[in-house]
Amino acid sequence: MYTGIVQGTARVLSVHTQAGHKRIVLAQKASLFENVDIGASVSVNGTCLTVVAYSAGTATFDISHRTAEITTLKHLSIDEQVNIERSHRTGDENGGHALYGHVESTAQVVSWQPLGETVTAQLQLDASTFAYLFKKGFVGMHGCSLTIDSLDEERHWVTVNLIAQTLALTNLSSLRVGDRVNIEIDQTTRTLVDTLRTTLARLLPGNL
Repeated sequence: MYTGIVQGTARVLSVHTQAGHKRIVLAQKASLFENVDIGASVSVNGTCLTVVAYSAGTATFDISHRTAEITTLKHLSIDEQVNIERSHRTGDENGGHALYGHVESTAQVVSWQPLGETVTAQLQLDASTFAYLFKKGFVGMHGCSLTIDSLDEERHWVTVNLIAQTLALTNLSSLRVGDRVNIEIDQTTRTLVDTLRTTLARLLPGNL
């Protein structure tokens, strides 16, 4: 559904808490919501949300109670910038990885080291999410598809490198140590790992 190549950011115009959900209105930049329709899926900070209304230059989304629980969207504030990616169109070039906008959990930024125009960032994940990562695999971070540089299995840390282009087009440039980001894992890896675990548990009961 998405590639992890964020197309730009949008500004939060309003946040309204309603029964069972929040409703947000986003103002576009660079025609991000051009030709959008009600019912369209849009990645907002890596979370797949459905367009429920739109007007010239804006799009409105509902955030369910469950989505708010899992993601950082519960903390959105007015004037905040969010990463936007429209759904991938079949036949278009895919310069990233396969993402679905199904956020697994959040991770905390534990290190943020600028080096020239780039940044090396380290994130701490929960153990259950970390189990699906591997070196030179990829992870979705606020909707950005990033290659994993290294892993610290004891501390459940993952290291990624952010190039100048990524920092310029996304909201990742505003991150600081202590901030939390939405994390999506590779669903193919999840399927393989879970299938192997289930199979081995049947063959070797009590050893897993």
